[in-house]
Amino acid sequence: MQIKSLSPSRYLAGGFAAMILTGTFLLSLPFSTVEGKIHVIDALFTATSAVCVTGLVVVDTGTYFTLAGQLIIMLLILGGALGFMTMATLIFVLLGRRITLKDRLIIKEALQTDSIQGVVSLIISVVKMSLTLILAGSVLLGLRFIPRLGWEKGLLFSVFHAVSAFGNAGFDLFGDFQSLTAYTGDYLVSGTILLLFVVGGLGYPVILELLQHKKTIRYSLHTRLVLLFTAVLLFLGTAVILLMEYANPETLGGLGFANKIFAAFFTAATPRTAGFNVIPTDALTTPVLLFLLLLMFIGASPASTGGGVKTTTFVLLLTTVRALTKGSDEVVLYEKHVPSSLILKALAVLIISISLIFFMIFAVSIVEHKPFLDLTFEVFSAFGTVGLSMGITPTLSNTGRLLIIITMFAGRIGPLTLLYALTRRFNPGGIKYPEERILIG
Repeated sequence: MQIKSLSPSRYLAGGFAAMILTGTFLLSLPFSTVEGKIHVIDALFTATSAVCVTGLVVVDTGTYFTLAGQLIIMLLILGGALGFMTMATLIFVLLGRRITLKDRLIIKEALQTDSIQGVVSLIISVVKMSLTLILAGSVLLGLRFIPRLGWEKGLLFSVFHAVSAFGNAGFDLFGDFQSLTAYTGDYLVSGTILLLFVVGGLGYPVILELLQHKKTIRYSLHTRLVLLFTAVLLFLGTAVILLMEYANPETLGGLGFANKIFAAFFTAATPRTAGFNVIPTDALTTPVLLFLLLLMFIGASPASTGGGVKTTTFVLLLTTVRALTKGSDEVVLYEKHVPSSLILKALAVLIISISLIFFMIFAVSIVEHKPFLDLTFEVFSAFGTVGLSMGITPTLSNTGRLLIIITMFAGRIGPLTLLYALTRRFNPGGIKYPEERILIG
């Protein structure tokens, strides 16, 4: 197959794969690790987790990698968060290279916009906005880390965690796989990271629209749905976690009331693909873990740094069910009619995602002899590019790690993009076939 015949989906999938392989090579070099060596599967797993902004790790980032290795991981996270085509377009613009129609079509699919007009200026706006938010987060984190760790290490910690937070990656440098558990009551650190990954999970179109329009009446239907459903999930999640974990001595039980509310809110937000945690994930009660599976499956919003089936997909399907129960064959949101093609696309995303998750749980359970809930949580976390774990990631076999790598990759580029990349789209050419009904339900 000639490169010119590649579809935008294949370009995107191939671009992410190229970033992962480049990262694997760099992390395999002696200067990247303290011991001067790393198993190729571990390097591939780390690079995939960074590019796919997941945060699952098989080796401790803060102690296993050198400064050079940590900087490589940070750049991989930044590249994965912005996206392959965003990075490529930025380089082309800086080099003065002409952006072709093919490039614009790929950018259109990557950012999920409706038109190719203005996509280059949109890319530049995305980069400026992202770097501004990361810089602001670095300054806030620096107020805590620099006085405590010194200029060199404090600056590294500030920038690294700002990039990781905005990218919804969940990587940290605190060591011993502890994430933010030592900063549960530190609102400057945990609060800054929380704000960054919540904003990053809204999606670039929503963030830019919020910056451009101050009045809510001007917001698009997409932005309204993202903001509303994000708020619903955050507050519902906080209420469930606070209720179920309030007296648990291993999680919220030993905290003051204000810290309990903050920790519950943080824990409700992080499954939306962030990966950081302020309380031990493996100490949560079973009902809360099951609820987190749902949050990880839904994930963040389209064209964001997060994964999952996306908020708008889930709310569109819920609205479709609601319309059917009322006997209507039209889906209306905020007095706007939603095309049936979008409903079919949302349904396809749901079916593909459920099928992929089921297959991966089945496959991982064959090669890994661990508790079912632990394995299920790991697969959901990988698909949603979340990064939360029950602590089994470093103990996975090489085969298990490869399965999780595939799941992270599929979750990052998206179920439909992956399907389009692996198959050839069929164009029926306008042929209309006879209609016949079948029984449903």
